[in-house]
Amino acid sequence: MKTISTSKSHGGVQGVYAHASAACACDMTFAVFVPPQAKDGPVPVLWYLSGLTCTHANVMDKGEYRRLAAELGLMIVCPDTSPRGEGVADEKDNWQFGSGAGFYVDATQAPFAANYRMYSYVTEELPALIAANFPADMSRQAISGHSMGGHGALTIALKNPERFKSCSAFAPIAQPSTAGWSKPALEKYLGTDEQAWRAYDTTLLIEDGKRFPEFLVDQGSADGFLQDGLRPWLLEEACKQAGIGLSLRMQDGYDHSYNFISTFMDDHLRWHAARLG
Repeated sequence: MKTISTSKSHGGVQGVYAHASAACACDMTFAVFVPPQAKDGPVPVLWYLSGLTCTHANVMDKGEYRRLAAELGLMIVCPDTSPRGEGVADEKDNWQFGSGAGFYVDATQAPFAANYRMYSYVTEELPALIAANFPADMSRQAISGHSMGGHGALTIALKNPERFKSCSAFAPIAQPSTAGWSKPALEKYLGTDEQAWRAYDTTLLIEDGKRFPEFLVDQGSADGFLQDGLRPWLLEEACKQAGIGLSLRMQDGYDHSYNFISTFMDDHLRWHAARLG
């Protein structure tokens, strides 16, 4: 692991790091905020998964999480959203696929299967690296994310309920297998058999029996992607049918940007801190 930068903030340390990833077969970059409480022992971990076109840096620069994370004693881990670099397959003119758009799946189709293994990276490889190199209490983990990252957070929590004590999302893609801006990506990564897509679709995972105790979801009413891409009412119906607790908060006038995310970031941090103990 290589340290790219560290900077003191609110008594803690915001760092950016890189390492050679076996899962993604390329160098990967990620950010970690370590709160001041870590000097006294391991602290709980909140994973934040970012959305389309983002890197680790978007939430780090615009998410406004450090002040309250320092107060609550939360470590914040921000992975990148895809593999990157020379030799990594990409569609440079398509912002909804390839670089910056890994969708937190393990691709099975050539040429993407060689690098696009973001599910394994986020659930196996990076957690092992965090556990080995940071004062993280891996018995107390939570997960959150935005848009594509909200989809990632919800699906990962549903498939790993024993690992995460809480899960929240900002404007998640509720049903990516039928949304116009995600269905083409799933087909390219996973093939034309739509049965394979079910493992990465929140509503279909719930339909297939996966469970998590409760979710917190914030969604802006002025989000330009609300009707065609995000469709939180599909998540609401799936949770209702399965008896999963869902606090779906429609936030009047808010859009899809980090102005929306930063406004409600404190609420999400407090939600997780209360459940992490």
